[in-house]
Amino acid sequence: MRPTDAMRRMVGDHFFYQLYFQQPGVAEAELERDIRTTMRQFLYAASGDAAPSERWRPILADPNARLLAGTGDPETLPGWLTEADLDFYTTEFQRTGFRGGLNWYRNFDRNWELLGAFSAAKITQPTLFIWGDKDPVFDIPSMRTRLERMPDSIPHLRKLSLAGCGHWVQQERATEVNEAMIAFLQSL
Repeated sequence: MRPTDAMRRMVGDHFFYQLYFQQPGVAEAELERDIRTTMRQFLYAASGDAAPSERWRPILADPNARLLAGTGDPETLPGWLTEADLDFYTTEFQRTGFRGGLNWYRNFDRNWELLGAFSAAKITQPTLFIWGDKDPVFDIPSMRTRLERMPDSIPHLRKLSLAGCGHWVQQERATEVNEAMIAFLQSL
């Protein structure tokens, strides 16, 4: 089943961000309306620092919702995110827009078609997967099961969960991520 068809089956008539990204121009209009606010809200709302009521939700009951619906806009930035970071992200997305990144999502079905011959292949290289236990992506139905089943297709997998961390593990917990990566590489 094509990935976007599987997504539609999974969420029914609910909003799902990956389907929202499929229609060119729609997500761009929302995200590019005020790029600095978009970046501040999304970086905060998908992080482990967001209050439960302000967390980004990948699936929403309202089929007409938008990506940032219900997310909080922090009065102060988390310690891992600086005004200089926001300046950089804002400048870059003002220059490029969001289309390039969104096109990755728009190619799910095409990539599925092109890579179908490899669907049963295993990744045999040693692999480290680091995730935050507060990452909203794991609120998607089946994602925790997929995480548990990863060793079936990646037999030499090592997993590391960072407690209290959200989607941006490399920023939220830079020291821990770097230490884990160095230890992993030294163990090879």
